Amino acid sequence: METAVNKLAAMFQKAQSDLDYIEHKLEFEMLKNLPQCTASQENPIKLLEQLRVIKSRYRDLCAEADQIAIERKESVDFIRTQLATTLQLVQKLQDQSDLK
Repeated sequence: METAVNKLAAMFQKAQSDLDYIEHKLEFEMLKNLPQCTASQENPIKLLEQLRVIKSRYRDLCAEADQIAIERKESVDFIRTQLATTLQLVQKLQDQSDLK
C-alpha cells in the first residue's frame, strides 16, 4: 500500500511539473504572438489566470490527498491494534475454557 501512495505522490508531482511547463510555455507564446491576437480569440491573460486557479486547486487536492493517506494509515494501524487485542482475548477465553 505504501508503494501505491508513493506512486500517487509521484504522479501528482509530475502533473504539477507539467502544469508549470504549460504555464511558462503559454506565457512565452502569448508574449511572442500578442500583437497578432484578434478580438475574436480568447484573452490569453484570462487563460493564464484560470491556469493559476487550477494549479491552486490542484495543490489543495494534493494536500488533501496527503492528509487522507496519513489518516488512512492511522486508521489501519488502529484497526490492526484492535484486532490483535481481540485475538489475544479470544485466545485467553479459549485457553480458559479448555482448562475448565
